[in-house]
Amino acid sequence: MDAHAVKAILFDLDNTLIETSRAGGGAIRKTSELLKTTLALDDNTISSICDKFKQKLLQESFDPSAGRSIDEVRVGHWEESIQEAVGSCSPASLAAQCYYLWKNSRLEDLSLSTEICNLLKQLRGRYKLLLLTNGEAQTQREKVKAVGCEEFFDAIVIGGEHAEQKPFLSIFALCFSMLKVEAQDCIIVGDSLDTDIQGGFNAKVRATVWISSAGGALLDGSVTPDYTIPTVLDLPQILQQLK
Repeated sequence: MDAHAVKAILFDLDNTLIETSRAGGGAIRKTSELLKTTLALDDNTISSICDKFKQKLLQESFDPSAGRSIDEVRVGHWEESIQEAVGSCSPASLAAQCYYLWKNSRLEDLSLSTEICNLLKQLRGRYKLLLLTNGEAQTQREKVKAVGCEEFFDAIVIGGEHAEQKPFLSIFALCFSMLKVEAQDCIIVGDSLDTDIQGGFNAKVRATVWISSAGGALLDGSVTPDYTIPTVLDLPQILQQLK
C-alpha cells in the first residue's frame, strides 16, 4: 500500500453529493402535466416533447459570448421541442413556462441529505475539501446555492468558469494549487468514469473513487477506478484503507 497520506478530497456534485437525476425526473413530470393541460396532447406526444428537450440538454454547447443567456438558450430548447412535435400552433409563452417550471422544480428538489452533511462535516476536520463540478457556470452556481453546500468546502471550482473542464489536467492543476497540495495528496470522488475518474487518472491523484449505484459494471474501454462504492456515504471505508 502506498504510504502517501491523503490530505485533500475533490468531490463531484451531480449524482455524487446530490441526486440531480432524480430531481430532474420529477421536474420533467411536472412539466409534462403543464404540457398536457395546455395542449391537450396524448401521453406519447408529451413524452416525445420531453425526450427531445432532454436530448438537446445532453447535446448543448453553450457559448456565453454569443449574447444569449443559458436561460434563453434552454427556453429555446423547449420551443424547438414543442415545434418539432406539434408544429408552431402552441402559445408563444409556453416554452418559457415549461423551462422555468422545469428549472425551479429541479432546484427545489435538490438537497444535501443529513447523512451527507454529517459526513462532510466529519471529513472537513481531517482533510481539505474541494467541490469540482462540470457544467455551465450559472446553472452550477444555482445548484450550489440551492443546496447550501458552500460551508463544507475550502474551495468550489465550476468547470464552466474555466477554459477546460474535467477530465482535462488544467482544471485539476488549478484545484491542487488552490488547496496547496500535490496530486498524490488527493483523491477524487465522482459518478462519471469519463470526467471524474478519467480526470483523476490524467492528474495522477492518489486514488479515484467511483460512485456507482448500479453495481459498478464497467464499459469496454473505460478507465478503471481504484475503488467503486454505491454511495458517497461509504467513503470512510476507502479512506481507512488509504491510511
